[in-house]
Amino acid sequence: MPHTDRTMHSVLRREIAGTIGLLTDDHDFTAMRRYRTFTFEDHTTYLEQVEALLRRLAAQGGHTRVALFDPEEYAEFCAGIGLEPDAAASRTRFTAELAATGPTVPYEGQPLAELLPDLVDEAVRQATWQYATTVLADLGICASCGEDIGRAAFAHAARLLTRILDTASPGHRHLVLSVSAPAETLIAVLNAGESPDGTSRVEETDALEFTSVLALGIATHCVGGLVLRTSAPDRADRVHGWRLRAGRLEPLTAAEVFDAYCTDVDSGDPVPPESGVDYCSPPDLGEDGPAPGHTHGRP
Repeated sequence: MPHTDRTMHSVLRREIAGTIGLLTDDHDFTAMRRYRTFTFEDHTTYLEQVEALLRRLAAQGGHTRVALFDPEEYAEFCAGIGLEPDAAASRTRFTAELAATGPTVPYEGQPLAELLPDLVDEAVRQATWQYATTVLADLGICASCGEDIGRAAFAHAARLLTRILDTASPGHRHLVLSVSAPAETLIAVLNAGESPDGTSRVEETDALEFTSVLALGIATHCVGGLVLRTSAPDRADRVHGWRLRAGRLEPLTAAEVFDAYCTDVDSGDPVPPESGVDYCSPPDLGEDGPAPGHTHGRP
């Protein structure tokens, strides 16, 4: 039986991937209500309608990603290319731009209440990476040795990350890095699996982001810390830590790692240690970095 036009349109819809720009909080939603063509009046109802649309698109076999719609960025986008902001077509065009360059997460049938935190986390992660790479690019050339400071710091950070993963115990590795940058504290997280041959398996983008934040801490001599937790079946988790200071990673003793994990951050009171966790000194990473007495300086 030949396809009717309606059937063909239905088939084609399943071949189209789409992106929905989402206003995640009341503040952003209120900012968009100044546009006459934005007809939603209540943020809760708006979120319910978005979720219903996502479910309907998924039921039709479509693939949809959700992007973080920022009203300020939208206004700047419209002003920059001469679009009328009070128009649905302009919002659609901005959303298409977000699909290519902004933070997005896939809709896979999860409730919107679960998707929203993932979307915000993705936006924070991308902003952190952009900030780190911008700072590194702007550091310039070392006045003493002529090296590009940001590039040298990134190469140093990449070697350190490789060394950390190579010397870690077998299993799943979970790394958390905190760097107290001048503007704000940056957090980077990296999960590394293990291949059958024993080598580490990481997502390339995640590794680049983690390395960029570590490089920023190294290049700008920000203080920070790095914690590695290794998990494997039938074995206690192992936790190691390093202090980032003066552009170098300094190992924490087992007692320092224990204190960090078993102290309440807000009150300073001790908390019971986790069962099935060993707090250990980290393996030796080797001497890596600028020669003693030399710190990269800008001209």
